[in-house]
Amino acid sequence: MEIPPDVLDHYALGEERSRLDAGHGRLEALRTTELLRRWLPPAPAVVLDVGGAAGRYALPLADEGYAVHLVDPVPLHLDQARAASAAARRPLASVAEGDARALAFEDGSADAVLLLGPLYHLPSRPDRMRAWAEARRVLRPGGVVVAAAISRFGSTIDGIARGLLRDERFAEVVRRGVETGEHVNADRVPGWFATAYFHRADELADEVREAGLELDGPVALEGPGSFSPGLDELLDDPAVRERVLEAVRRVEREPSLLGASSHVLVRGRLA
Repeated sequence: MEIPPDVLDHYALGEERSRLDAGHGRLEALRTTELLRRWLPPAPAVVLDVGGAAGRYALPLADEGYAVHLVDPVPLHLDQARAASAAARRPLASVAEGDARALAFEDGSADAVLLLGPLYHLPSRPDRMRAWAEARRVLRPGGVVVAAAISRFGSTIDGIARGLLRDERFAEVVRRGVETGEHVNADRVPGWFATAYFHRADELADEVREAGLELDGPVALEGPGSFSPGLDELLDDPAVRERVLEAVRRVEREPSLLGASSHVLVRGRLA
């Protein structure tokens, strides 16, 4: 199945491996890790990390004793994941090119599926529902899907917080994104992301239910931290970092704040 060329070009830049090391990406990684610990079954469960990129979450899970299969459509990510796996104390169970809409795994072969990137690169709802159906197909009874979405208002937040609204073209990106959910960087401006779909929190919840899974969430990932200009300084101090994380946890399910988080996460469970 075809991946939009601008998506492949965006990730071929190689920035995804380091994106989660600083600033808002660092908070995203900390919160995603704690939610995985909350929601995943215990090791040695079988986990499919679909759209797992260079293995930011897959490798630590493998180190904890999970059997992790990483799937991604970007050749650079696969090379990075294989190299990191070869050097790891506990390597990944497999690394393979693949598409969330057509997984090369048997029915009922996994305890958990991670969709921490694919949904927002599938602008078509039927394609997203195909990805949900595939995740459900490969789950064992009691298995879970943990999925991430970018907030419908993510480009609005970025446009103001990063000053991108100085450019009239980005103002159009913001307008279209809010109205339709479609994020289109037609001019392929670096730093403006690639073709994507930005969810409303209730839409993401509806997709979980339509897939026939029991819903937990949505949960705000970064929450109010999406707006902070000085996150690294806060996160460098262990005591302050824990206060920041606790503040985000405290309001993670507050409906009035969900859309203001850059990302939202859900868990779907197969009964």
